[in-house]
Amino acid sequence: MLVVGVTGGIGSGKTAATDRFQALGVTVVDADLASRVIVELGRPALQAIADHFGPGVIDADGALNRRALREIVFANPDERKWLERLTHPLIAQEILQQIQASQSPYTILASPLLLESGQSRMTQRVLVIDVPEELQIARTTTRDNTNADGVKAIIAAQMKRADRLAKADDVIVNDKSLAELHAAVDALHLHYLQMAQQQ
Repeated sequence: MLVVGVTGGIGSGKTAATDRFQALGVTVVDADLASRVIVELGRPALQAIADHFGPGVIDADGALNRRALREIVFANPDERKWLERLTHPLIAQEILQQIQASQSPYTILASPLLLESGQSRMTQRVLVIDVPEELQIARTTTRDNTNADGVKAIIAAQMKRADRLAKADDVIVNDKSLAELHAAVDALHLHYLQMAQQQ
């Protein structure tokens, strides 16, 4: 099974690209969704998080209070490492199960931390959706109704653009219209179909 990892910085248009792959009939496994599944009610990870961080990270309905947890782990690197040690193997397991269940000719693994987390080891190719930084800032401030400084902080925390591009097998520069992004995805889709047949 050919697995293509799709990643890119904030505001690059990863979701628009993976939505297009999905519209073409390709299974998209989303690492962000997998990270939510593993902390659902009744899952062991949720209990472990509650035991470690205390009741303040659990909502009244028993679900994870993501904002409360995020505030703790972003303020304390040791706590963030603890959380990553718990969740990263579980996320990887969930992703793997979803990839194995895929019925499409090839599968997309969409992950903002594909390269940082080691999830790229589950893929045969890496596709980076790339945009200039000023466009990342403009798109994200408009989309999330946030300020430029907040977006710059997120960009600074992500892998450097040059490093991400150096690890890419394929790159789509998404600095034009949605129609042009779709055309670029369509072209790669045909390429990936051929690669999948050759495997």
